Amino acid sequence: MPNKSKLRGANFPSAREEMPSNQQDIPAAYRLAYTDQDFLLREELRGLRFHLELQKPEMILKEHGVESTIVIFGSARFLSPEDADAALKAAEADGDPAKIRAAKREQRNSHHYQQAQKLGELIASHSANCDENEQLYVVTGGGPGIMEAANRGAMEAGGRSIGLNIVLPHEQEPNPYISPEFCFRFHYFGIRKMHFMLRAKALIVCPGGFGTFDELFEALTLIQTGKSKRVPIILIGHEFWRQAINLEFLRDEGVISPDDVNMISIVDTAEQAWQQIVDFYQLSPGQCIRC
Repeated sequence: MPNKSKLRGANFPSAREEMPSNQQDIPAAYRLAYTDQDFLLREELRGLRFHLELQKPEMILKEHGVESTIVIFGSARFLSPEDADAALKAAEADGDPAKIRAAKREQRNSHHYQQAQKLGELIASHSANCDENEQLYVVTGGGPGIMEAANRGAMEAGGRSIGLNIVLPHEQEPNPYISPEFCFRFHYFGIRKMHFMLRAKALIVCPGGFGTFDELFEALTLIQTGKSKRVPIILIGHEFWRQAINLEFLRDEGVISPDDVNMISIVDTAEQAWQQIVDFYQLSPGQCIRC
């Protein structure tokens, strides 16, 4: 009987098969280049590390059939309602007026956490009715605050979500609600931001600071210049955004085009943000965005 196994497989051993088990005992010059960490971390190989950071998440997401995402940005500093309530009680027990004022602000801002959590829930619940190859996945920066809330909402609705964490001088751990197979860590901000945009069918931006503004204006620039397809960019929270940015002023000063002010829309609730996505893609129950 013919041995069909001989008709399959490569003629050469794989790089993994030829990797020595006693790598640390081998002189540096003799180590296989792809197993030599000191060599891979050399300044001259930054371009290769760029490529690796781009390629690793790309390959994993493709292997899992992830094609369409909704990106949710926002502050890492906002607390969940339960944590904000606990912080206020602790501040009141301490009796320091400054701490009490700060804790009351945190309690008020926990509303933003709730909206991001609801968004994650809405997206994951919608995707539960779709073909597995056409699901929408929540993507966040993988940290606390708004990021945690969106990943949490998706998980609690039974969906999977993605976190793109970044190495920072102060330690930032990924939040516990990211699907483990989609929990990525980056060294380079630029590659991380590229992954935010690669599959994004909409960007939803909750109130935030410098990082949130950076991500928002990066997306606006890519769309304005035609480097990216136009997708909905939805800001949540009229009160915050009307004071934080003024596109009408930029238009009146002539530094952006009149139509550029229409690149964003502002709503107040997660439900309103989700409805804008539904309307943009003409979605109906059980229907997903097709890439």
